[in-house]
Parts: sequence; C-alpha cells; structure tokens
Amino acid sequence: MDPLADAAPEPYWLRQEGAPAAAEPLAAAETADLAVIGAGYSGLWTALLAKERDPGRDVVVVEAGTAGWAASGRNGGFCAASLTHGFDNGLSRFPEEMDTLERLGRRNLDEIEETVRRHGIDCDFSRTGELHVATADWQLRELRAYQEAAGARGADVRLLGRDAVRAELDSPTYLGGVWDRDGCAMVDPARLVWGLRRACLELGVRLYENTRVDRIDVTGGGLRLHTLRGRVDARRVALATGAYGTLLRRLRHYVIPVYDYALMTEPLTGAQLAAIGWAHRQGVGDSGNQFHYYRLSADNRILWGGYDAVYYRGGRITTDHDQREQTFRVLAQHFRDTFPQLEGLRFTHKWGGVIDACSRFSGFFGTAHGGRLAYAAGYTGLGVGATRFGANVMLDLLDGRRTELTSLRLVRSKPVPFPPEPVRTGVIQLTRWSIARADRRDGRRNLWLRTLDRVGLGFDS
Repeated sequence: MDPLADAAPEPYWLRQEGAPAAAEPLAAAETADLAVIGAGYSGLWTALLAKERDPGRDVVVVEAGTAGWAASGRNGGFCAASLTHGFDNGLSRFPEEMDTLERLGRRNLDEIEETVRRHGIDCDFSRTGELHVATADWQLRELRAYQEAAGARGADVRLLGRDAVRAELDSPTYLGGVWDRDGCAMVDPARLVWGLRRACLELGVRLYENTRVDRIDVTGGGLRLHTLRGRVDARRVALATGAYGTLLRRLRHYVIPVYDYALMTEPLTGAQLAAIGWAHRQGVGDSGNQFHYYRLSADNRILWGGYDAVYYRGGRITTDHDQREQTFRVLAQHFRDTFPQLEGLRFTHKWGGVIDACSRFSGFFGTAHGGRLAYAAGYTGLGVGATRFGANVMLDLLDGRRTELTSLRLVRSKPVPFPPEPVRTGVIQLTRWSIARADRRDGRRNLWLRTLDRVGLGFDS
C-alpha cells in the first residue's frame, strides 16, 4: 500500500479546527504610531511587545494573507532557545558573544513560556528539549564535541550512547545522541500564531488581513504604506515579512526563499507508540548535513520533515512549489528506514513552504528610511523562538536606543550577500550537491565547502 496515497496536499496545522475568521481588509486611510507589515511570528511578537512596552501606543498590523498562513503556520513547531541556528553555528560566527547569546536565548524562551501562560494560549507548549541523534560515526564525533562545548557553558546537554538513545526513541539507525534537556519547547505552530493574534487584539492592536502593502513612501511625519484600497500613515514601521521582503530592495541581496517539506502521519495506536518509545516526547533532529526533524503532535501523529532544502531557479515564490512529489517520496522512504516497526503507517498530509534563508543561517537586523523602518529577516527555519528576540531588537532600533541587544555584533553585522542571478542559482546548486556528497563521504567536505567555511559561509543544509 502506498503510504502517501491518501495524503492531503495541505499543511496539517493550518487545517485544524479553531482557526479565527479573517479580519476585514483595509479599505480606508489609517494612522498609527507603529505599523507592522506581516502577521507571522515576527510581526505578531512585535505588535504584542510594543503594546506591552507602551499600552498607549497605537499599533496597526497589515497582513497580505491571514495570520500565520506562510512559514509561521507550516513549520515543525520547534521553539528553540538558540538565537544563532544552533550552538555550533553561533560559536563559529560569534565566539566572543556566545555566552551572552546563550543567556539571552534562554531568557527569551522562558519569556515565551510565560507569555503563553499569561495570555492563555492553547498551543500545546511543552518544554521537552531536543534530541540530536547520530546515524553515522562522524556525526557521533561531532555531537560529542558539541556536548563538551555547550556543557562547559552550563547548558543542560546529556550525551547518550546507543542503548540510552534507543531507550528514549527506538530506531535501528541510531548510534548515539545528545539530549538538550531545556533548550527547546514543542508547540503547535498554528495555534501559537492564533493565540498571539488574539492577544494582540485584546490589547488593542488593529489588524487588517488580506491586505498587501504594495509600496512604502516617505512622508513629512513618517512613512506611508500603500495598499489596494487604503493606506496607513505611521511614525514608525516594522517590516516582518520574511522571505516576502520585496518592499525593501536591500533585503534581496541577503535573503533567498528556500522551500522546506514535511509529512504528517495518521495518529499512532498505543501499540505503535510503545514500539518506538518516545516517553519524553522530545523534538528530534538527526545530524547529517541534510537533516531530518521530527516530533509528536498532541494526538500522537509524527511530523517528519527536512532533508531537502530546495531553491528554485531565480528565487521564484509560487504555490506550485508547495508540493514536490520527489521530495515526499524520499521523506517517506527515510521514515520507513528510521522506524521499520511502523510499517504500514499512513501519511495524512504533505506540504511545503518557503523560509527566509541567509548565508549565516541566523536572523539579521537593520533600519531604513532614516531609522523610521526596522526589519528582521533570515531566520532560516529556526524562527519560532528567535523571532520574539528579533521583535525586541526591532523595537529598540525604532526607539533609537542603544541597549544590550542593539550593541551585539549579531545585531550590528550583516550576512555575506548572495551573488546575483544566474550565478546565485549555480552557487546554491553546487553547494547542495556538495553537502549531499559530504554526507555520503563520512562528513568530509570538499574544496568548495572548505572554501565557503573559510569565507564565513559554512553551508551545512
């Protein structure tokens, strides 16, 4: 039986019951102290924090679709403390700031947990941690080095041998692993979006959905956002559109749209769940350059995603790319290889979506229009938690304040820009081929990857 035969071509999370009715589109002229473009995590956190900082601030959010319809509602729900796309990536790029970034990241995750509790956001928030598993000897060596370095900085990371990791989650492919016990929470990503949306509205934020901003102009008192049937005049603007950041030309040099794909299984029976264990319900990621991520949902489905990160020629974003049967077939085979004891389990949903990727993998920040606009972008798939940090950065930048956040080199620096097309497509495809080859050659990186490492790009997926 084909396990994908009945899979619906749509994101599982966004098709759940409980989605809010869409807000009315903008159809008049509005004014605001702060206008936020985008109602994903980045935009909603910005609006919420702006009102919590100053309840009297007039905040408007303008969203081209509906809240969370893009990356925020399609991801795996890994809400990580890391602000740098993982410890190793951060240590290689910001070694002098790593202790500070780890502290700020843990505080950010704590504050997300507190916000979820305070606003009664029912998003299945669970501080399970994340299990990093090795399926090859070279991955195990790298995980040992990670555990030593992170553990020396006080992180609660536990090294697990073959038997110990299989006691947590049983797969014949596992050789060992590291359990980061406190650095990641699992959430229902769509319900987190819907809960943040509700919290914003309760604090007086005005939201307009199905309203695309076509142009931004400078006015005497700030910036004007032009839409099809209305406009917003705002003193300050936060641009939180991720991969869709075409309103600011400079972002096109730093951000590329990369498609990520995922499958969702039918709910596991009690016997099936017992066959694999998973008593602590951690999020899981394997440790190849092309890696998989997977987790349990509240009703014991397995989300299985990753491996292929696809850049389409020219960076074109289209809903046609949301479905890629070649990738779904590869993911389904890898699932069977990892959990042969679940033979016969069917997939009920298959989907893809675009993420905003940059060359350093972690978010970057800046201002435009004389400091009246701030932006955050480039989270590269690890933005569920880091976008809240980015929202605080944008608000500090818009206030013109020098704070602990705005003083960070992480915030003051930019990624290496991508070359223009058609060179961009060639470089990316060469890199994808090279990292796949490295996985087949015990992690050995070829001359191209070593060159990227030396210039600070260090692609791994």
